[in-house]
Amino acid sequence: MEYSKKIKLLREKMFVSQRELADILGVSFASVNRWETGKFEPTIKSKKKLHELFTKYKI
Repeated sequence: MEYSKKIKLLREKMFVSQRELADILGVSFASVNRWETGKFEPTIKSKKKLHELFTKYKI
């Protein structure tokens, strides 16, 4: 599965908006939006935080 799709799936499983996920991760709304559209990849720091959430929500 593409990373962008995994991020969107995570967000949907958490029942949060892009802005709320951005707040949880400590990044901007635009960053989350760009990740989900596949325009950019998260930084290593953000990927570590995402990995923790992927594990927690079994994605």
